[in-house]
Amino acid sequence: MKQRRPEKKKFGFKLQGRYLNKKSLNTLIYSMYDSVFRVYRKSRTQVAIEYLSGLLQCEKGHENMERMVEKVTDSDYKRYIHFLSGSQWSYRDANHITMMQADSLLRAQKKRSGRPTGFILDETSHLKKGNKSVGVARQYAGVVGKVDNCQVSVHASLSNEKFCTLVGTELFLPEGWAQDKIRCQEAGIPKAEIRHQTKPELAVKLVKKAIEAGIEYDFIGGDGLYGHNAELTRSLDKLGQFYVLDVHKDELIFLSEPTFSVPDRKSNKGRTPTLLQPDIAAIQLQNYIKTLSGKDFNREQIRKTAKGWKYVMVHTVTVWHWDGKEEKAQKRTLVITQSEKTKYSLSNGAKEQYTNNEWAYFQCSRYWVERCFDDSKNELGMSGYQVTGWLAWQHHMALVMMAGLYILNIKIEQQDEMPLMSVRDARLLVIAINFATQKEVDLCMEHIRIRHRQRQLDIDRYY
Repeated sequence: MKQRRPEKKKFGFKLQGRYLNKKSLNTLIYSMYDSVFRVYRKSRTQVAIEYLSGLLQCEKGHENMERMVEKVTDSDYKRYIHFLSGSQWSYRDANHITMMQADSLLRAQKKRSGRPTGFILDETSHLKKGNKSVGVARQYAGVVGKVDNCQVSVHASLSNEKFCTLVGTELFLPEGWAQDKIRCQEAGIPKAEIRHQTKPELAVKLVKKAIEAGIEYDFIGGDGLYGHNAELTRSLDKLGQFYVLDVHKDELIFLSEPTFSVPDRKSNKGRTPTLLQPDIAAIQLQNYIKTLSGKDFNREQIRKTAKGWKYVMVHTVTVWHWDGKEEKAQKRTLVITQSEKTKYSLSNGAKEQYTNNEWAYFQCSRYWVERCFDDSKNELGMSGYQVTGWLAWQHHMALVMMAGLYILNIKIEQQDEMPLMSVRDARLLVIAINFATQKEVDLCMEHIRIRHRQRQLDIDRYY
């Protein structure tokens, strides 16, 4: 009997649904945010739609208001300036709606995927010139990997497998700014916000907002800046939040529970000891891993990538962690993964609660917030603003997160028809469908078909 050849995947996309048609952006903004943009009986909703259209149409490096005016029909530069810097619409209300809508989308996606949803914390930098932009200072800029003149903001994202979007932001205010009240007033920073808060403290604020809003997520993730911070982890413990946070390789752990006491004075010389000391020695993570062999790790399949399944070697163990201040060490689960590089995480969850595959999934989910930052900066104009004041910065970020929610709606809606859709694909489709002729729409679709066909061939080669 002659064997049938496997059926090749077809790329004849049939785009349909609520969010990939003309005026779909208007539908989203009017249905969800119209009340936010009504100020003193005047509606600014149409200006919001124009600004979002500009963010979507302008390429990276050209997403400022001057370029938007060239792209968006009947737009006005001064109207944009007033909309960002002067209009009193509430960015807090807008961000709350964005978070609630993203939560609704990912609750449904969780039922489909069967995977946990993460609330991932991370910070990003925005390179700027001069000293007028609110919060700007010479500080570490992750985007270039060195100290530079920039603003830094802490963000929260919701993610379920490959679907992720930013849902909250807090601007980091360096100490030099917080101590200069006149400079803060000139930048329009509200009195209640004129204070220096560390990035972990800002992250806790974002977590509390999510709890108050009733957002549903299964774990909190973050990099070593947050996992190393004892104040943040203690706050999450008090809030009853389950977390899997990265830590640095020189973090100290105990392999069994230590007891603490103040040592006796050994002689008449020197000071009398007052600090608690453990009865057993702690070990650095980078030294602990040297005591392990290959049999201490399990190979786990985490997610699909363009080059086949992502596999990691996973080791989990119960340890105790002490911040040097508490009266006793805290029981933690240590998660170590090895793939391209070695990563360490500590969690307040019990090791037995989850499989090694689930622990690895929790840790690897931080990849998606980094993907969110890249997409937001490259496709949605996140860092392309040319405003300096507090209110304008907050308004711009709120609108960028709205644009991200819009794209997330498209990606989820079209996931069966276009499973390989990227944020750029979605943005180009929006531009073509809303602002181009049918011939240009067909050409855009053909280009996407070609790209997706090539992506699928690459994927098939590895699978």
